[in-house]
Amino acid sequence: MAPKSIFSSLVREVDGTWSTAYGTFNLKSALQPIFRRTASGMLDIDSFEGLVRPYRNGEPVTPGEFFSLVAAEDIENIDSILRTIHILNTGKLDRSRARIFVNFHPGLFQTPAKMRQEVERMRLTAHEAGMTADRIVCEISEKKASDTQMVADFAYHMHDMGFRVALDDYGAGDSDIERVKLIKPDYVKFEAGWVRDFMQNSAGAALLRVIVRQFREDGIEPVFEGLETGWQVDLCEDLGVLLMQGYVLAKPELAPTSFDTRFPELGSANFSPSRVERNAAAPAFSREDRATDPHPLRQTRTFGKRGL
Repeated sequence: MAPKSIFSSLVREVDGTWSTAYGTFNLKSALQPIFRRTASGMLDIDSFEGLVRPYRNGEPVTPGEFFSLVAAEDIENIDSILRTIHILNTGKLDRSRARIFVNFHPGLFQTPAKMRQEVERMRLTAHEAGMTADRIVCEISEKKASDTQMVADFAYHMHDMGFRVALDDYGAGDSDIERVKLIKPDYVKFEAGWVRDFMQNSAGAALLRVIVRQFREDGIEPVFEGLETGWQVDLCEDLGVLLMQGYVLAKPELAPTSFDTRFPELGSANFSPSRVERNAAAPAFSREDRATDPHPLRQTRTFGKRGL
């Protein structure tokens, strides 16, 4: 039997964005920017993270509740179609170089043939979205990726196909720098709570600075996520962290999002320096902010992170 088309279960919304359906659920894309601090000190959207937003009868449902109701035999297909809508919706944005981070679970694919089929689906989706393969970042959870050699083999294969690889949740468990060096990801996303704890004192910040420097020397880009206050963004500059994500910078938005208007791509025809400086805001965070706001805010989030 021929494999089912990757586009057969897609839904085209009236605003032109893509969603998908599973049973009584409508699954939409939310995108959250990952900002890069440029050499001039300004912030530009470097990438987006794709997050699922499930709805049932028009009402939002948490991702945790949704995934608890997905049949085990359907998880692989759900993972695949969510990656598809995130890539397609990112391709609709007015960005010429922004990447999209999508969750990937290598252990879901029990045979090399199924893995090759999924990689081909992603390649075709990227082509449909008008994106090159190197703008797709496969994000693997550090906490769940127990088989280091399997993950390393997956990362090597994805690199060979032109995709990029990120290792997520670094610092959440028994993380090991040597393990990261074996996998050789393009990005390492640090676990948010772990980073916030280490940011609270000079000794913790010094350790973060050493780890960040080691990764950058190995050609791996660190990403600090879950940033909640201005002083944390300011401290990232001191630590050498150029890629940042968090509610203090921009919250996730359902596709098609307002990001093209709020944060025009630097160097684009719509770019206005005064506009970006006002909207991005982070370069204006001062060390006084850090002194007067020593404790990060704890946020209540309606949705969890999981989403492909």
